[in-house]
Amino acid sequence: MSRSRALLRALAPLPLLIPLAACGGPGAPGGAARDTAAGAAAAPGFPYTATNCGVTTTYQAPPQRAVSMNQHATELLLALGLQDRMAGTAYLDDAVLPAYRPAYDGIKVLAEEYPSKEVLLGADPDFVYGGYTSAFDKAQGRDRATLAKAGINTRLSIEYCTGGPVGLDQLKTEITEVARTFGVPERGERLIAEEQRRVDAVTARVKDKARPSVFVYDSGEDSAFTSGGHGIGNEIVSLAGGTNTFADLKDTFGDVSWEKVIERKPEVILIYDYGSTTVETKKQRLLNDPALAEVPAVKNRRFAVLPLSSAVLGVRVADAVEALGRQLHPDAP
Repeated sequence: MSRSRALLRALAPLPLLIPLAACGGPGAPGGAARDTAAGAAAAPGFPYTATNCGVTTTYQAPPQRAVSMNQHATELLLALGLQDRMAGTAYLDDAVLPAYRPAYDGIKVLAEEYPSKEVLLGADPDFVYGGYTSAFDKAQGRDRATLAKAGINTRLSIEYCTGGPVGLDQLKTEITEVARTFGVPERGERLIAEEQRRVDAVTARVKDKARPSVFVYDSGEDSAFTSGGHGIGNEIVSLAGGTNTFADLKDTFGDVSWEKVIERKPEVILIYDYGSTTVETKKQRLLNDPALAEVPAVKNRRFAVLPLSSAVLGVRVADAVEALGRQLHPDAP
């Protein structure tokens, strides 16, 4: 089973934003069962109440022992300069951005994929941040309600609970709320401004270009696992000057038949790069399928590539828009 199917969720990634200065200062851990009056008094802007994916949490002070699960959650914390507040991390799709590597190397990796409940609790976290719903698997004892009973606050990326199209507004919300939770709102504001600046530069370059239809190929043999209209991947294609062939799929990711792919005649195939199946293997699967021979993207061998970690709601969105914009419109100024 492909990695992204299990999660349900090649260009080298461009450096994003140099990690912002780490925040020091006193403050008790942010878990509801661990807050102290002294910690609350020492933390400006607290108590802070946030409702995230149906879970309302009041933080008396910023988290001090956070665990991030999934790459985009990890990189957002690092982009906000919060490595000194991280007790552990888990589950990368590919290499951490070079700008974040020194900070990442100082954080304990709890597991190559998801840690067991015992390993997670052993890190003594006061906050767990998951990028995918699978981070909080009830069958594994990591669901948000169970962690709350252990005094551990949690957050899930809003890409997986928005209930509609996800775009730059949701990216701003994610950054803003995470930064606010950790008591560093000004860092969130700077990060948002930089993401917006870079995206705006791309959209200005491609605004007068013809918009090719783009089929996102994540994985799949009997059917194609693709990016639907409700995830940030759809917005990335649009901002980069293309049109997602399956924007009408009302999900972040989903399966579609190859017959539908053929019928919609995409002009470009965007391959998500991750895991043990290489980009070249995916490309050959498409090129060697006689049923796809007349699909314009296959016939003209027009492929684009993005790392999967750039196609989810996180700090690589500007990277993804820049990289895909160059591939879709290489002649843009």
